Amino acid sequence: MSNIECFIPAMSAEDTSVTVESFSRSEAFTGVTILSGVSLRTTESLRSIAEAVSEKYILIYTKALPLEMGMSALDRMISVAEDTKADMVYADHWQLTVAEDGSQQRKKHPLIDCQQGALRDDFDFGSVLVFRRSSFRRAVRAMETDYEFAALYDLRLRMKNIVHINEYLYTEVETDVRKSGEKQFDYVDPRNRAVQIEMEQACTAHLKRIGAWLEPKFKDPDLNDFDCTDFHVTASVIIPVYNRVRTVKDAVTSALNQETDFPFNVIVVDNHSTDGTTQLLEEIAAADPRLIHIVPVKHDLGIGGCWNLAVHSEACGEYAVQLDSDDVYSGPDTLTKVVNAFREQKCAMVVGTYQMTDFNMNPIPPGVIDHREWTEENGRNNALRINGLGAPRAFWTPLLRKLNLPNTSYGEDYAIGLRISREYRIGRIYDVLYCCRRWEGNSDAALDIERVNANNLYKDRIRTWELKARLAL
Repeated sequence: MSNIECFIPAMSAEDTSVTVESFSRSEAFTGVTILSGVSLRTTESLRSIAEAVSEKYILIYTKALPLEMGMSALDRMISVAEDTKADMVYADHWQLTVAEDGSQQRKKHPLIDCQQGALRDDFDFGSVLVFRRSSFRRAVRAMETDYEFAALYDLRLRMKNIVHINEYLYTEVETDVRKSGEKQFDYVDPRNRAVQIEMEQACTAHLKRIGAWLEPKFKDPDLNDFDCTDFHVTASVIIPVYNRVRTVKDAVTSALNQETDFPFNVIVVDNHSTDGTTQLLEEIAAADPRLIHIVPVKHDLGIGGCWNLAVHSEACGEYAVQLDSDDVYSGPDTLTKVVNAFREQKCAMVVGTYQMTDFNMNPIPPGVIDHREWTEENGRNNALRINGLGAPRAFWTPLLRKLNLPNTSYGEDYAIGLRISREYRIGRIYDVLYCCRRWEGNSDAALDIERVNANNLYKDRIRTWELKARLAL
């Protein structure tokens, strides 16, 4: 049996005792190094570990909270690493959630496989990471940047064979009891901008190492490249909706109230609503012919399929602009700004900036989300790291009709954005165009771990497919 040395952050004497005791039950365990005042996110700390360890395997624990390893868990992780020749292994685990009132809940926390396109810097590996010492040293010694935040992310990007053990091998403590919808925007919080800059630097270097980085050279949109008919309007606001009688009137009204010097319409694809949404839209459409109310013949459409139906409609304009049925445009000039961006920036897609609000339109944290990580110089590379491209999104209809969105209700906009960015420029607007309302009716307000994992797995697959396409270039 190979041996393992463990590195854990400084914690209380009682917590340290609990954690070390759980390690010591393994025959392979040789000792613990307490990382006092050390951040695992710095290159300096990883270099210190790389040079200090003498055993074949290194365990890094990333939380300063008590940890309970399962029976023979360390032995199991090493055994799998030996059998698979893994550079790094991680495992499913139990999660002990501690609420503010002190109550506790213990439940399973499954993880997903790390695939080629799993480039998110917030990929969930759990808190226990086991590395082969030779792989760890090689990776750390190859680091040329002295990171303050991105060292551990850079390290795992350099691991070629990462193995997920889908067995529940330990129990970690989780103090973040927020719902999924409240965590969703952590990665674009403006307060984390310094972290995001380093993460982008690490990801860009990785893409260059593997030959998947794209330089900023783009095709210009040209109608001569597409078989297009004349457009009756310049722009169409696209709103897919299902059972949003409480919010859809606000969304449609904010779209119809746009002030432009060009003709536009609003296309709502009502995906067989049953709560009164259909009747409400019929009433609005009867009063304003600019509202095109479409009820699909098919019953198997996701959000992406509803978008495709709208875009291929004869009513669709040259530019198709997104608006969710929960949300509203921030002012009457949004549509004009979007169309101007297409024309001035010679792009095939436009991404805007939005303000987070509650249901009553009061601003809430993290505030204005501007997706500064999306730039013309490196945005399409950095897009493989981040979990979304921003909002509102708008598309040049001729290209969208050719490519189409995946017929899903999650990740469809991200997938088409990556595909467009492979060849075409994506324009940016940093003015707030959109109010993103967070309320209990949001589809992502409170997802369980299985749904979160399914969503993340799908987006990682999208990245993997796009990465393979870019490597083929």
